[in-house]
Amino acid sequence: MFDSLSDRLSGILDGLTGRGALSDQDVQAALREVRRALIEADVALPVVRSFTESVRGKAVGVSTLKAIKPGQQVVKIVHDELVEMLGSDAEPIDLNAAAPVVIMMVGLQGSGKTTTTGKIGLRLQKRQGRKVLMASLDTRRPAAQEQLRQIGEQVDVATLPIVDGQTPVEISARAVQAAKLGGYDVVILDTAGRTSIDAELMAEAADIKRAANPHEILLVADSLTGQDAVTLAENFDEAVGVTGIVLTRMDGDGRGGAALSMRSVTGKPVKLIGTGEKMDALEDFHPSRIADRILGMGDIVSLVERAAEQIDAEKAAAMARKMASGKFDMNDLADQLRQMQKMGGLGGIMGMMPGMGKMKDQMAAAGLDDKLFGRQIAIIQSMTKQERENPALLKHSRKKRIAAGSGTDAAQINKLLKMHKQMADMMKAMGGKKGGGKMRQMMGMLGGKMGMPGGMGGMPDLSKMDPKQIEAMAKQAQAAGLGGGMPGGLPGLPGGGAGGLPGLPGLPGKKK
Repeated sequence: MFDSLSDRLSGILDGLTGRGALSDQDVQAALREVRRALIEADVALPVVRSFTESVRGKAVGVSTLKAIKPGQQVVKIVHDELVEMLGSDAEPIDLNAAAPVVIMMVGLQGSGKTTTTGKIGLRLQKRQGRKVLMASLDTRRPAAQEQLRQIGEQVDVATLPIVDGQTPVEISARAVQAAKLGGYDVVILDTAGRTSIDAELMAEAADIKRAANPHEILLVADSLTGQDAVTLAENFDEAVGVTGIVLTRMDGDGRGGAALSMRSVTGKPVKLIGTGEKMDALEDFHPSRIADRILGMGDIVSLVERAAEQIDAEKAAAMARKMASGKFDMNDLADQLRQMQKMGGLGGIMGMMPGMGKMKDQMAAAGLDDKLFGRQIAIIQSMTKQERENPALLKHSRKKRIAAGSGTDAAQINKLLKMHKQMADMMKAMGGKKGGGKMRQMMGMLGGKMGMPGGMGGMPDLSKMDPKQIEAMAKQAQAAGLGGGMPGGLPGLPGGGAGGLPGLPGLPGKKK
């Protein structure tokens, strides 16, 4: 969503950081370009004006530190102001109330309310161990209640039984009562929407609020609607008192103005963002991380969190045992590629790695896109069991058969085999007593350098750490000069690059 704005701002700020000294005219010219970029991104004009004035006041005549160039200081000022515009601190859904905590979902029809209700239900139940009940109050849209029931079955979250003929207010009262009797921690009310704001919609929402007394009222807004989403938030807040905002379709190709304007204009925090169609594609809204992404600084903390969620602990343990024995076959490589797909594919991963956003054009020209992993997995799946376990069997005639079966060619198969051999050689080097000892020593040194408990004992289990610990760990890594990347990378990925997750499969290694 922020690709266009990120490219513009990165280009403007790169021009500043490349200079040894900055004049007031340099800063003023850069800020004019920043202002134009924000307006083109559909950011509300009052927000643009406030942002640029604040940056100008801090950047003009900025005191120069010996170790930092003036341009770099201006970049930091712009970053800090972006964070301030987005809301400074992340604000998760507030569940600090007597059970059952009532969450009321409001918004226009087509914004993704029902799907987001299911996503939040799954998130609260899976991540926070809450017992959740979902109820559809939409009696107007055909099959709306049935849609939520099916979503509930899909994500294994309970839904209120459908009773024909009840009004939305009656359903809300029944949902709260059922939640109390059933011992539920949270009840989520999915209210009806309209194609546009009208008095009847607002009156109904106000009646439901009085009947259910919700602790949170979340407005679900489509981020692709731009400034209309901001107007929508103001109208709903005036009618029912919104406590937070969920922005959907943040993975789309919109200009991002709604996300940047929402907090400043409405004063309401953006709590969650929808990043895809899948039911687990929902993220906390962290202003500092979003600002990092916009300015091309990456978002290594979110990447590590995503890895901790997606990586199968049992498979990772099995992989570690294989590493210790020095074995690594094509089945193992396929498992690694599937895990990368789960984490958002090449585009999703690269977008979160510091500095990699600027390489999109080069990557596209080299054929390194989100289809890469799919092609490589197709090649492996076209092999026989014996070939996957022993790639040395692959001679010309076998490669010809595999190419026909996977829709690729011999050159792509040879690239995959070369990548596998490099990874297998690394595993072999790490295996055994000498290699294993060296690897443990290396990991322990990294852990000690980052100030982690255990010192030489190695790296902690990321899946058992909370986000604050992971964020602190990433900051320690940056302070230790580790390029912002998490040491060790993802399981099975060989080292070879600085900054971010090194040695992604299929990517050319960094030239020394």
